[in-house]
Amino acid sequence: MVGVGKILYGLWIASVFLPLSSTAKSSEATQWPLHDNGLNKVVEWDHYSFQIDSQRIFVFSGEFHYWRIPVPGLWRDILEKIKAAGFTAFSFYSNWAYHAPNNQTLDFTTGAHDIRPIFELAKELGLYVLVRPGPYINAETTAGGFPLWLTTGEYGSLRNNDTRYTKAWTPYMTEMAKITSQYQVTDGHMAIGYQIENEYGDQWISTSEKIPNNTAIAYMELLEANARDSGITIPLTANDPNMNSLSWGTDYITGEGNVDIAGVDSYPSCWTCDLSQCTSTNGEYVAFQVVDYYDYFQDYQPTLPAFMPEFQGGSYNPWGGPEGGCAENSDADFANLFYRWNIGQRVTAMSLYMLFGGTNWGAIATPVTATSYDYSAPISEDRSISSKYYETKLLALFTRTAKDLTKTDLIGNGTQYTDNTEVRAYELRNPDTNAGFYATFHANTSTSTNEAFHLKVDTSAGNLTIPKHGGVVRLNGHQSKIVVTDFTFGSKTLLYSTAEVLTYTVLDDVPVLALWVPTGENGEFNIKGAKKGIIKSCQGCSNVKFIKENGGLTATFTQSYGMSVLEIDGLRVILLDRTYAYKFWAPALTNDPFAPETESVLVQGPYLVRGASISKSKLAVTGDIVNSTTIEVFAPKAVESITWNGKAIKASRTAYGSLKGSISAPKSITLPELTSWKSKDSLPERLNDYDDSGAAWVAADHMTTWNPRTPTTLPVLYADEYGFHNGIRLWRGYFNGSATGVNLNVQGGLAFGWSAWLNGDLLGSYFGDATGEQANLTLSFSNATLSTSKPNVLLVVHDDTGHDETSGALNPRGILDANLIGSSTGFTHWRIAGTAGGESNLDPVRGAYNEDGLYGERVGWHLPGFDDSTWSSVSDSSSLSFEGATVRFFRTVVSLDLPSEHDISISFVLGTPSGSAITYRSQLFVNGYQYGRFNPYIGNQVEFPVPLGILNYSGENTISVAVWAQTEEGASISVDWKVNYVAGSSLDTSEIDDVSLRPSWTKERLNYA
Repeated sequence: MVGVGKILYGLWIASVFLPLSSTAKSSEATQWPLHDNGLNKVVEWDHYSFQIDSQRIFVFSGEFHYWRIPVPGLWRDILEKIKAAGFTAFSFYSNWAYHAPNNQTLDFTTGAHDIRPIFELAKELGLYVLVRPGPYINAETTAGGFPLWLTTGEYGSLRNNDTRYTKAWTPYMTEMAKITSQYQVTDGHMAIGYQIENEYGDQWISTSEKIPNNTAIAYMELLEANARDSGITIPLTANDPNMNSLSWGTDYITGEGNVDIAGVDSYPSCWTCDLSQCTSTNGEYVAFQVVDYYDYFQDYQPTLPAFMPEFQGGSYNPWGGPEGGCAENSDADFANLFYRWNIGQRVTAMSLYMLFGGTNWGAIATPVTATSYDYSAPISEDRSISSKYYETKLLALFTRTAKDLTKTDLIGNGTQYTDNTEVRAYELRNPDTNAGFYATFHANTSTSTNEAFHLKVDTSAGNLTIPKHGGVVRLNGHQSKIVVTDFTFGSKTLLYSTAEVLTYTVLDDVPVLALWVPTGENGEFNIKGAKKGIIKSCQGCSNVKFIKENGGLTATFTQSYGMSVLEIDGLRVILLDRTYAYKFWAPALTNDPFAPETESVLVQGPYLVRGASISKSKLAVTGDIVNSTTIEVFAPKAVESITWNGKAIKASRTAYGSLKGSISAPKSITLPELTSWKSKDSLPERLNDYDDSGAAWVAADHMTTWNPRTPTTLPVLYADEYGFHNGIRLWRGYFNGSATGVNLNVQGGLAFGWSAWLNGDLLGSYFGDATGEQANLTLSFSNATLSTSKPNVLLVVHDDTGHDETSGALNPRGILDANLIGSSTGFTHWRIAGTAGGESNLDPVRGAYNEDGLYGERVGWHLPGFDDSTWSSVSDSSSLSFEGATVRFFRTVVSLDLPSEHDISISFVLGTPSGSAITYRSQLFVNGYQYGRFNPYIGNQVEFPVPLGILNYSGENTISVAVWAQTEEGASISVDWKVNYVAGSSLDTSEIDDVSLRPSWTKERLNYA
């Protein structure tokens, strides 16, 4: 419970920052200073909230990673879904590694590397943007977004003011700032914040004694100066990794590297499906246990808004995690409870991480995550939306509507607000309008009991206990509710409502208010000044009563499945159960993120409503449907007809003024079978007579290294030393004479693996482990044939899973120690091969992280246009099989002819036939993009969504699978695909399916054989 002392402390802080004059106003709100950054007053902020162009706004945002969905045409799909849900903003990490394949190249123009369309879409749709360039981003991406050429140690220990590191990041950060500077809200665009670094809580050596970390401060000041010098005039922000670091906030200590607006990141239900990892931050994991934030914001940043640059939107799935992730840890109930909890804590700016996760295609991921980055986010990896998205929408639309919520004081909290000690409430009140918001929760949020209660509220009609007329407020399961008092909508005021406000609009000067309750529950509300109520439609409603009292009219009701409409003194009140509320939309008729109350219509029925516009008497609605659907629209009287995605709908006028029609179901889709596979061996390097003198190979001959990990044996066999950074690398070690075995210590991150051959004979393999990042094996030569006439060749094929994050980015990948046993001379020399061209970036469209070092990848077998006519045909397409320890490529080309005006989501499904060995590692390539890593010995992910744009929906598709058998049993893998969903959609698939995203094979590839 927040004590009076805390609230008085806040008032005292206010008086320190802005002393009261003799003519001070009665409202304490006037005591809080309004800040700007001295460069403009377009974006301002205070203790309550952000202000943009002098209007307060609830910044409800979510994270989206463009580089995890490398199809620019689909960025519109994601951002339209964000807008449709009621969000006012989105945030995105840019990824230094994605844009800088080497330290001479910076690509912001090729394919999905061009980020300008993101800003342009934000302007078109009306979404503010929080830009987060790094240079370090974490994001469960390899090396935390650092380009891997940075990880050799040559640039220092990183994330400090080392001049070598500074010189490395300056071109990237300069270009990011220059691009962003063209799209700032100060110039009529949408970028409102620019984050410096990421979860860098290093400002203090000791927070309690306020001993500064001068190195960290100097680093932050360099980044800040770079942003300002490169044109950034919007506020600089920072995100504290927890509530202990107390870094970079102006209220704690002025100066010393501080940013304009600090915030805190929080993942109360664990950021990973491996719950054991989260005890260090929040203590032992307890489901649905919340964290108190109010005191932190009051103590640490009392004159700044309660800002959460990252709040949990889901959890990532680690290697070895369950198929599909752990959505049950952060499901629709999580969204209902935790996001309302933040409102109870006075948070007025929060960004969900993730709102759309995407895919760890290519070699983007770190060892902590598998291929999927679904993150159990509201918008799923396959771009579908379901209950979590809809539940989040219920609150997002409310926060966009509830203007008074952007300026509130916490009056108190506790169980004294209710007649049930199992329920507590947080009372927030707007000091200017006296509007009240009561956020109600189980006293112990980890419980899921069904609790009925009455709530004591303070209104302009006096103190009331509501509901008054026989009903109850109910928290059934992991649920919460926000009860409003003196809530203004248009020209009318809700004295109170136990049903939650969803949204409202004003049509022809008449307010239309949407309220919702969980299916089967009752509600009660009072309209101030009203005298008469009429039931205009009663679908699923019962026990509707109108009572004149308190100078207005009270309505009570029970709402089961459906939507009802009441008319009260001319205004309309729409009552929805949860099911109908999920499919209830409020598309804005403007690109103004504030969505003025006269600039939206209301739509019920479709799976998704992306937008709406009015031209004379016609309302054009765009969106998606997955089934035949009834559509009902509340629009101005002048609207006489509706189009859906450009096609006219036969609609009729209802008795209460809406237009109602129906939309047919989308077409059904059947995918062709994946047949006509061809196959070829892809590990000639294991053979003694293979020639490794070509362009693919370089001498591994470094005898010193900048890396802080000193090699035990020489030469240095760290792959990044030689410009090979991704996934699978191949090492060939030569020796003469006899030896009895070899000891190899290989490091590659969690779930990595390796195999070794001597003169073509398999010596052994490390299959991998979800918790093991290093493997030391002693391998006998007893089953191999040594040569006495020419050098022996040891081949080590090493597959790593990306670089570690934070301080682990420099942990080397490759062979840490290599010792011949029974040899007097040891290895004579080593050679290494990896991604074709190393850092030269042969494929700038797909990017430097798309390919590994397998022979088939180097010569381009995975690319469209490669001629596989001489390959062997596979007789049985149901499973792609072979014997022996090797790597084999399988290819097929299949044509699609899918209907336009449909959003079709497709996944590939990989599996191991019953009774077959699981000791193999495989990669899925679709039109040249590496879109899946299937490691059945370790992981459980078998479904791999591949988006339109990577897949060609109106032509040929090259499907390739590389399979690495780690035992002589060989391998057998099944490959299939399926339709995840089909939606009739306003998306223009012809614009999305850009052939330039799928460049074809070229002869240059043959140089890397």
